[in-house]
Amino acid sequence: MVAALVAGWVTLGVWMGLVLTHGWFWRTDQRLPPLAEPQSWPSVAIVVPARDEADVLPSSLPTLLAQRYPGQARVILVNDNSSDGTGELARRLASEAPLTVTSPGEPAEGWTGKLWAVAHGDVDYLLLTDADIAHGPDSLATLVKAAEGGRDLVSQMARLRTETWWERLIVPAFVYFFAMLYPFHRVNKPTARTAAAAGGCVLVRREVLARAGGVAAIRGAVIDDVALARLVKSAGGSIWLGLAEDVHSVRPYPRLADLWRMIARSAYTQLRHSPVLLAGTVAGMGLVFIAPPVLAIAVPSWPAAAAWLLMTASFAPVARYYGQPVLSGVLLPFTGFLYTLMTFDSARRHWRGVGAGWKGRHY
Repeated sequence: MVAALVAGWVTLGVWMGLVLTHGWFWRTDQRLPPLAEPQSWPSVAIVVPARDEADVLPSSLPTLLAQRYPGQARVILVNDNSSDGTGELARRLASEAPLTVTSPGEPAEGWTGKLWAVAHGDVDYLLLTDADIAHGPDSLATLVKAAEGGRDLVSQMARLRTETWWERLIVPAFVYFFAMLYPFHRVNKPTARTAAAAGGCVLVRREVLARAGGVAAIRGAVIDDVALARLVKSAGGSIWLGLAEDVHSVRPYPRLADLWRMIARSAYTQLRHSPVLLAGTVAGMGLVFIAPPVLAIAVPSWPAAAAWLLMTASFAPVARYYGQPVLSGVLLPFTGFLYTLMTFDSARRHWRGVGAGWKGRHY
């Protein structure tokens, strides 16, 4: 009983520390405010790497072609050796709209397919967006206004789908855990070392990117969005990351297996393929997310129950952002347990020599 009580106090102390001192990670207030228009609108290339994306392009590509942007903008879809007719479909969807479809061939040695695709195209700004991301009509103009206000990289985390039960359980927690790893307030603080971006929507100033070494400097990165943000910030660039209002993903993840593959493909890469970091992550997830409900129910321990309540309360802003019940955070320990299993499965794949995989490619 004494040990359980001490453990309960430890979990409560951990949660108080996270909520009060860990960069306000649980807040969802990092949104782009109303911004002034620039005196002159810079040119932008919207680069969309696409590999076997014929199922989602009809929902995403037209939103890029219909952008209400006062300056010069062109959409470049880089067909990454697709076998499902992605390139032909893109041309049909564009019809008379300004779209360029290129096919750079297989990636050079040491490059990931996505970054090999992104490397092909150039102007004042590059908007890097995924083939499954749909944009509101003023998305590009809003991003450019934010960048022209003194930022070199502006990234918005697209609102992911939460239509199925598994999506509602896993997706908000994905954003929550991402914010725990990279608190947005710290990312957006110029003096902080924390750097991150959300790969589905990244506007970057080409001059600063070139000064930092270009996309070639991170050519082998699997978690390319974070690598790009670190590259720009390390070169003295100003970066901003927040939640999107009119940028959303159209890719469905109807089953747990779909979400599992999405997360497991790069989870161990996030841990730099380190067994020590893996062990620490498993232990940390157990202490932070699983111990509070176990101790609160089994002992019962009121400090552990308070930690569970604090955990639930910290999840409420993300739950509201996704239109979920405020008390849905009570299931966060179960979701955390699933994420722990996904991370371990990611390590297992690496140990088997499979590594991070995406549409037939493994790294």
